[in-house]
Amino acid sequence: MSQLNIDKMIKNKNEKPKGPIEIDLTGPDGNAFALMGYAKTFSKQLGLNTDEIIKDMMSGDYEHLLDVMEENFGEYIIMFNGRYIYIGNGF
Repeated sequence: MSQLNIDKMIKNKNEKPKGPIEIDLTGPDGNAFALMGYAKTFSKQLGLNTDEIIKDMMSGDYEHLLDVMEENFGEYIIMFNGRYIYIGNGF
């Protein structure tokens, strides 16, 4: 049995490639409450009005909720499901 080279398997956190956060809408992260949780976290990190964003997300249907996510955080996230990929300012 050959030995594993742990140094090649485990990378330093700083070596992780930077890029948009991917949210799979077909899994648990696509749940409306999970998305509002993301919105709460992101809005606090970006200094945005969390209450206003959550209120807007709750003011319509699921598609509206996704539109609000895209409008406020589209620069930082990619949302995808089985049919569409929501990227930044469009899909």
